[in-house]
Amino acid sequence: MIRIVVADDHALIRGGLAGMLGAEDDIEVVGEAPDGAAAVDLVVRERPDVVVMDIRMPVMDGIAATRRLGEHGLAARVLVLTTFDLDEYVYEALRAGAGGFLLKDASPARLAEAVRTVAAGEALFAPSVTRRLVERFVRRAPAPSGLPEAFAGLTAREVEVARLIARGLSNGEIAGRLFLSEATVKTHVGRVMSKLGVRDRVGTVIAAYEAGLVEPGTGDVAGEGAPA
Repeated sequence: MIRIVVADDHALIRGGLAGMLGAEDDIEVVGEAPDGAAAVDLVVRERPDVVVMDIRMPVMDGIAATRRLGEHGLAARVLVLTTFDLDEYVYEALRAGAGGFLLKDASPARLAEAVRTVAAGEALFAPSVTRRLVERFVRRAPAPSGLPEAFAGLTAREVEVARLIARGLSNGEIAGRLFLSEATVKTHVGRVMSKLGVRDRVGTVIAAYEAGLVEPGTGDVAGEGAPA
């Protein structure tokens, strides 16, 4: 059972999220918080697996609360959920240690899957957020005629997995797309990161954009068309 805390200053939204996620068989809502400070107190007391965290809240915002959790060495993973698809929030949340970043217009099924993904220790970012992140860091040169040396060391399957990571897909979604088990995908993801010399999925995304596997500004994967 995945134990979660929901933090949002709007009671109606907070209650809706708690009710929606609590209806899942494998998710238990152990507390609700109207601000970041209350969220930190709840995490200290309840020790949940995941905190679904809004960003703009009184007393202490979600980014400060996420940073505070890290400073206290608490194991709870943070899934930032917000209506604000803006660069400053994305980067601040990443720096604070957020394990995922999803927009509030996500479907209930997508939100529940995001909670499961973050609880499993994987990083998850909405595709639009991933694109913004990459475009902030990548200064695109003319597309290379072939794969860079780092990618040349990947197998064809690993390159395919790297492309799907760059589109913001979770391990579960990649498994469904490639008709593989999640355990197999997790192995491929680990090998991709090791061979590329990156420490996380964000590094893989940036490397994929720099290699020309994904088109900046659209999120399209070269040769595959628009994302589904």
